[in-house]
Amino acid sequence: MKAIKLIIKTKTQKYPILIGRNLISKIPKIIKDNYIKFGKCLFVIDKNVPKKLIFQIKKSFKNKETYSFIFNANEKNKNQKTINSILKILLNKNFSREDCILAIGGGITGDVSGFAASTFKRGINFVNIPTTLLSQVDSSIGGKTGINTIYGKNLIGTFYQPKLVISDINFLKTLKKREIVCGYGEILKHSIIANKNFFNYLNKKFLNIINLKSPFIEKSIYESCKIKKKVVEKDEKEIGLRKILNFGHTFAHAFEASLGYSKKLNHGEAVILGIKTALKFSYKKKFLNLKQFKFLENHINNSKLPANINKYFSINDLNKIIDFMVIDKKNNSNKINLILLKKIGTPIINKRYNKNDLKSFLKEELVN
Repeated sequence: MKAIKLIIKTKTQKYPILIGRNLISKIPKIIKDNYIKFGKCLFVIDKNVPKKLIFQIKKSFKNKETYSFIFNANEKNKNQKTINSILKILLNKNFSREDCILAIGGGITGDVSGFAASTFKRGINFVNIPTTLLSQVDSSIGGKTGINTIYGKNLIGTFYQPKLVISDINFLKTLKKREIVCGYGEILKHSIIANKNFFNYLNKKFLNIINLKSPFIEKSIYESCKIKKKVVEKDEKEIGLRKILNFGHTFAHAFEASLGYSKKLNHGEAVILGIKTALKFSYKKKFLNLKQFKFLENHINNSKLPANINKYFSINDLNKIIDFMVIDKKNNSNKINLILLKKIGTPIINKRYNKNDLKSFLKEELVN
């Protein structure tokens, strides 16, 4: 199957996303074809990426001066300490603004690499090779970078677009099933907020997608990226429309933070839980009718996706979850800002609720 190319055009950057198989074997040509020039390159690598694939990529850069920073890419290491380690290499090796950072890993690797790239000498070339389904359909598109703090997730960051994104589907074969489910959460979110036909496709072809069958996985990645592309091009800095991409995420980020970013719940699983919670809240507030709620809920339940927050949390966690929701970066008042749903393809932005509203709702969810 021929590689699919999407062009992202924002006010600050125009760049391609390539989706296909065996793309890493063509990296030198891809970089040359996209007029990206540099002398030095720092590879920022998730240590979980198979060494043989890393070797294949590095071999392509034998005529360049290259360095590597390998780290354990998890939410706890998505912090300023990691950024400082990357910047130290760039400074010690005298990188210029014309040189390049190349990320090889999932969303965390892309986030820290992009953040470091945006801050080093006010901007260095950034190329992203996302290796997880989650990063290929979500975090590699749109230029959001960020790190975590003790106060919450992604509260420090920048908007910084890459020069190029290469999504090689072969990387997905190296992932555990749990990681594929993790990425599916973002695909599902995109369909719910933007495209009923795409949701119906997911509903019918779920097993083919989750088992990485062609052409189902390629189509799912492409359609998901296309949805995010349209949103990001209209609203790069998340002033209005782009907020719809946070559907389920205010809940999800609070769930992750409440567990201390533990392995008990990864980001994509938290997003699926957040989607289910946001759907239920939309129904409770009479935005979403019962028929649509059940239609969406049945897909999550029948697909055996994470669905019940009381499997992860007890009533004792309630105040902690609410506290993290209050300090979410999308809030600009004492109220909690949520993205809700009227029907598939029609999200509602900027619905604000006080703590007690959410507390009462979540208490009921945790007890049942």
